[in-house]
Amino acid sequence: MKRSIGLWQLLGFAVTSLGGTILHFLYDWLGEAAWIAPFSGVNESTWEHMKLLFWPMLIFAVVESFFFRDRENFWCVKLRGIILGLVLIPILFYTYNGVLGKSPDWINIAIFFISAATSYIYETRLFNAESNKARCRSPKLAIGVLCVIALLFVVFTFLTPEIAIFKDPLTKTYGI
Repeated sequence: MKRSIGLWQLLGFAVTSLGGTILHFLYDWLGEAAWIAPFSGVNESTWEHMKLLFWPMLIFAVVESFFFRDRENFWCVKLRGIILGLVLIPILFYTYNGVLGKSPDWINIAIFFISAATSYIYETRLFNAESNKARCRSPKLAIGVLCVIALLFVVFTFLTPEIAIFKDPLTKTYGI
């Protein structure tokens, strides 16, 4: 496949959108199987919706990395993009929820797609930037941070802190 970063990023958005949508339902579809819980939404909490963005973006980044081995800044850009998406989801959710006082499903769905699109647009800009801002001083550190985030998604699926971001607004429960 041609190495156009813009086309790859567009493909990444499509994969993340489709993957996140599937992951939203996968836990229920598989009869609440514990093995899929760390990767899919187990309830309607904000944290679980962040998972739906994280895993498809990370998996796509791993695949994409094989085609862009020569980019020193690859993992730092991916880390920045993934963190941007993960931060946008709660910021947008709690902002509009605070203003409207309710949580219509269509807005929650839009937040996921807006966060994914913004992340990929931001990554594309960083990849195309010729300034030192897009430089990566430690790709191994970026990979390490992504691994820590992944570990947190796994651990907090089963050992869920009882704070608001983890609370299912429908059932008022935490985690599985």
